Amino acid sequence: MRPDVVAELIFFIRNSWGLAEDAEITLEANPTSVEARRLQDFRDAGVTRLSLGAQSLEERALRFLGRGHTANDVRVGIALAAECFSRYSFDMIYGRPGQTPAHWRRELGEALTLVGGHISLYQLTIEPGTIFHRDGVAEADEETAAALFEVSQELMGSNGLFSYEISNYARPGEECRHNLACWRGGDYLGIGPGAHGRLTSPLGTEAMEQIRSPEKWLLGVEKNGRGSAQRSILSSQERCEELLLMGLRLNEGVDAERFFALTGKKIERIVNSYALEKLVHGGFLEINNTCLLATKAGRLRLNAVLAELLA
Repeated sequence: MRPDVVAELIFFIRNSWGLAEDAEITLEANPTSVEARRLQDFRDAGVTRLSLGAQSLEERALRFLGRGHTANDVRVGIALAAECFSRYSFDMIYGRPGQTPAHWRRELGEALTLVGGHISLYQLTIEPGTIFHRDGVAEADEETAAALFEVSQELMGSNGLFSYEISNYARPGEECRHNLACWRGGDYLGIGPGAHGRLTSPLGTEAMEQIRSPEKWLLGVEKNGRGSAQRSILSSQERCEELLLMGLRLNEGVDAERFFALTGKKIERIVNSYALEKLVHGGFLEINNTCLLATKAGRLRLNAVLAELLA
């Protein structure tokens, strides 16, 4: 997307709905030499925060991940981001085949010399339908994945970056506002190709999904004024489960008062009471009058915890 298009979008949004004076406007970009040269223009267009899809600082890993940039592009791109933006972040992927905790510690150590106030560390997952799945690429086993996660927690914490969400680390006040809004169950509009959104209406929470193909999405916009693939109202149960799925990723957990305000129900009435008691006793969850949250042990096994909790 050209900087002038970004500027037009921000102008349209400001004129249509208004923007807070301190609105956080994040742009996701790749650290290719072409996009790096545009960073100043993106800032001038109104972007206030940049998120770079770095993924790795190693050439071999970038080739494996199918990225179109080099490790040097990553270093240069992050340096330029730091010059142009007071708030910036970049992503890293761990759990790659053959990666050891010692290997990850070295790579993450270099990343820490480049980090500003925020960094995202995602574990590689192999999704059906992807090239990795087709080629039989294996995910890190549970023991290795846990060890890599522990290294992430240790190094980030010792450098003043704290995990406000399973994969996201920030210095106090540098948390990504958009991400927090989504994980806390707030409204968000998904507009472009493949985007998802949630919007409160008199009927409940509306789930929106846009057409994935950019060409078909654009055709829909030109013909019908929108590129929607589907829009539906979430059932009460679906909404409750979604809030739990998202909220337990947060270090702060699921706020009981907010959950009730959004659903009209208490958390303990939604979950499997036997499983909840067992998971609390086992040290995977904590619950009190204000929130339900996953412990450190629970966040390491969150998929399994959620499966039991919602069984």
